[in-house]
Amino acid sequence: MHLGLVIYGSLNTVSGGYLYDRMLVKHLREAGDRVDVISLPWRNYARHFTDNFSAVLTARLRAGRFDVLLQDELNHPSLFLLNRALRGRYPILSIVHHPRSCELRPAWQNALYRWIERKYLASVDGFIFNSQTTRAVVEALVGDRRPAVVAHPGGDHLAPTVTAEQIRARALQPGPLRLLFAGSVIPRKGLHTLLAALARLSKEDWRHLPPKRSGVGLEIVGSLDTDPAYAQAVRRQIERDGLAANVTLRGPLPVAELAAGFARAHVLVVPSSYEGFGIVYLEGLGFGLPAIATTAGAAGEIITHGENGFLVPPGDAAALADCIRLLTQDRERLSAMSLAARQRYDRHPSWRAGAERIRGFVEGVFASFKEKPL
Repeated sequence: MHLGLVIYGSLNTVSGGYLYDRMLVKHLREAGDRVDVISLPWRNYARHFTDNFSAVLTARLRAGRFDVLLQDELNHPSLFLLNRALRGRYPILSIVHHPRSCELRPAWQNALYRWIERKYLASVDGFIFNSQTTRAVVEALVGDRRPAVVAHPGGDHLAPTVTAEQIRARALQPGPLRLLFAGSVIPRKGLHTLLAALARLSKEDWRHLPPKRSGVGLEIVGSLDTDPAYAQAVRRQIERDGLAANVTLRGPLPVAELAAGFARAHVLVVPSSYEGFGIVYLEGLGFGLPAIATTAGAAGEIITHGENGFLVPPGDAAALADCIRLLTQDRERLSAMSLAARQRYDRHPSWRAGAERIRGFVEGVFASFKEKPL
């Protein structure tokens, strides 16, 4: 097949959605398909609207001899009108990771985003979803009459090699809990809620011994440049609450160093206000890390509360602190949950399996289009 894929910026952008797209493209190319990536420039949301009226972009997409055109739903403000000019040339399939209108923000803003997203979603011929939760959100907006497939992300790209014996030994070793936050430092990821939770705990609950003996208590891995103002607010919060000696802001890390961070932690804590799936939780489960996430979004598709992690209400620092305290005080519980985390990871489909599922779906849509254009 000859496929096009529309994205913003670079396919190598560090985020779960881009990782999903990147792994899919890798598999398609390895399977012998041609994939042309059509990159649109990053701009603010309103300026993306102008792409709909770009004669150059329209001509480029109309001239593309694609069997199927894939579009990352993130690009919806650039395509919700333009797609009308592409109807009937080839099937258009949207890869939906995370509807913007699901994020926590003022109701009037989400109403606007929801209106534009609905227009875009109605302009495509089918969907590739990263979770059942995302599918339900989209179908609530535009119904369920279009072809669709749910293909969960994998977590095996980090290739965790930790054994059950190592997981149990790590959980039972003496000393305070080692927490890991992995994700871009942006409001949606809830780092401010995690810091507020830690401020509620006593030093004995979570902090490490002095660095020469045990290192830090909370390791924060992820971009500090995506939202500089928020990152600065986080730094002020750390200083204000007296957490500086035990919190490390690492910034983004290469894959090998990221894997090492997962391997040395006890618990992954990313209390996002919303996740369309949350690949990071699955990555942590692979290293035997119970994950603490929130009840908003799709985290509950891989985290079972009290078994391999905890789900707390978004923004609830008190509930988050209770979960951390429990695992600090009951290392046998931590051990059992850590082993359950790894077992849940072992049951999850690989990246390859998910990509093969998508490829089969795309082939089916293309075959149907050849017989009877959509």
